[in-house]
Amino acid sequence: MLSLTSFALVALFFMQLLGLYFYVQYFCGWGSIFREDCVYPPNPLVTDKRTRGKVLRKGFSKIKVPPNLDALVIGSGVGGLSVAAVLAKAGKKVLVLEQHDQAGGSCHTFQERGYEFDVGIHYVGQMHEGGMFRVIMDQLTDGQLQWNRLANHYDSISIGHRVYRLYAGKKEFPDALKMQFPGEEEAIDKFMFLMKKVARHVALLGTLKILPEALMRQLLRSRLLHWISPVFRMSESSHQDIMDGLTRNKDLQAVFSYLFYGVPPNDSSFMINALLIHHYKRGAWYPRGGSSEIAFHMIPLIQRAGGQVLVRAPVSRILLDNGRATGVAVQRSEGEVCVYAPVIISDAGIFNTYERLLPAEIKTIPEVHSLLSSLQYGMGCFLVFVGLKGSSDELGLKSTNLWIYEENDLNCLMGKFSSMSCEEMCEQLPLMFITFPSAKDPTYSQRHPGRSCMTLLTMAPFEWFSRWKGQQPRHRGEEYEEMKMKLAQGMLGRAIEEFPQLADKVDYMEAATPVTNEYYLRAPEGSMYGAEQNCSRYQSDIINKMRAQTAVPGLYLTGQDVFSSGLAGAVHGGLICACAVLNRILYLDIILLKKRLKSRIRQRKSM
Repeated sequence: MLSLTSFALVALFFMQLLGLYFYVQYFCGWGSIFREDCVYPPNPLVTDKRTRGKVLRKGFSKIKVPPNLDALVIGSGVGGLSVAAVLAKAGKKVLVLEQHDQAGGSCHTFQERGYEFDVGIHYVGQMHEGGMFRVIMDQLTDGQLQWNRLANHYDSISIGHRVYRLYAGKKEFPDALKMQFPGEEEAIDKFMFLMKKVARHVALLGTLKILPEALMRQLLRSRLLHWISPVFRMSESSHQDIMDGLTRNKDLQAVFSYLFYGVPPNDSSFMINALLIHHYKRGAWYPRGGSSEIAFHMIPLIQRAGGQVLVRAPVSRILLDNGRATGVAVQRSEGEVCVYAPVIISDAGIFNTYERLLPAEIKTIPEVHSLLSSLQYGMGCFLVFVGLKGSSDELGLKSTNLWIYEENDLNCLMGKFSSMSCEEMCEQLPLMFITFPSAKDPTYSQRHPGRSCMTLLTMAPFEWFSRWKGQQPRHRGEEYEEMKMKLAQGMLGRAIEEFPQLADKVDYMEAATPVTNEYYLRAPEGSMYGAEQNCSRYQSDIINKMRAQTAVPGLYLTGQDVFSSGLAGAVHGGLICACAVLNRILYLDIILLKKRLKSRIRQRKSM
């Protein structure tokens, strides 16, 4: 047994070592896989389809599988590519397998009749120079991914006949709200204070997924963590409860809840809503060249370390040997092809992984059963892709997004929506999102001259289209086509009410239902945002349980279900997974790199 004095000396020694580590990392970055010299000036945009296809559409065959793999990733969504890129930067040889014919998951794009449409990335926040997320994305793409900043007025929110506008900027954001909500200055300041506190303390929630689960469980039971930071309480509190404590103004409450993902404010976490709004407070950005640029610039990092990203490789099951994950079976027309690796990572989502890829008995493991029973499928999406004759400039299209709500009580609105039939939805649209990707990307008019595009989005229960589950696209029959296009026409009509100059400019239209998203993205019941983002998911004990490590040795999870939804949530899911695989707290290296970069930015601006 160590005496108290000896223990203090040992503790002091380790603190000195830790201090030395931080000193070396801060000033030099030695030993880190995240470094300044990993980022290079961006090359010209690659538009040649064959060149892009060699990166994004490399088809699977057994001969293309690299030998002596270090890890294998199921799914090439951003969560899968992120963890693969980080492991590749650490010198690991990684194979990523994608069931679709193009890598990227919700970041892929498709082209029809000369138009290009993104599938899931509409705009991204926190891409300002020196920002944490910008630093991460630069590291994962060698700095080759370029971002175009949207107009300062990045979002409009229509509630009934009233329209509210959000402006980017630390000061501009709250000041614009105060101009539009006179008398609510105190409530706005309080919300901004809470939002900032959530953003500063959210990293503590990450520790629940990175540090040992048993230790975190004991700290949660003692309520010590809740005493240390309010973020744990705010993650467990419903958004509506905190809004009710700030203001009775229903329009202002709706504005602070406007980024819908299928969960009403009375069942969503205040922390998540606050983070979403904070994400865009400094501005909104869109990838130059379209969202497929994200995968296009991540994949070379994986290839450089000897890995590959192969498409048309649907994984049918995860292979186990004495209870340990050792490989996967890829379904081919000639039969299964087995591929082996010491580490298997699933970006297929928690439900697909446990319910489709693993043997049924795995779900009976108490910790797995407990976790799955506390989660539910997220709401599906219905998207309409509209091709427009004329450039964005010619049509007067702006980069500002429009969110439309029929009324300001979003709990009532979501309740009404969830009980509606598809036919009723066609007649009365309670909520919708309108965006113009071609107006956000200055290269769109160069790549597709004389054309522009609009995307419409609303939520849609899977049950509306469930009878066509599993059927091939374009083979679902006339009833399906009529049903989806009737809803699409209703949404288009509502959009033209807002933008009447487009009435005679529609040249192409297609719609994607929850079964479309399930087919192409393997999103269970079309839930593009992963497991439901409700309050129960963000209880501290569930956050602690939903980590990258699984009950199956050798198997890890990545992506949206590990952390939260959206591009940022999926990327952080990939980083958390890489921390688990490498047994290293990579966030320390990122934080120190960010500090070095910000210091240099300040020096440059002061010159």
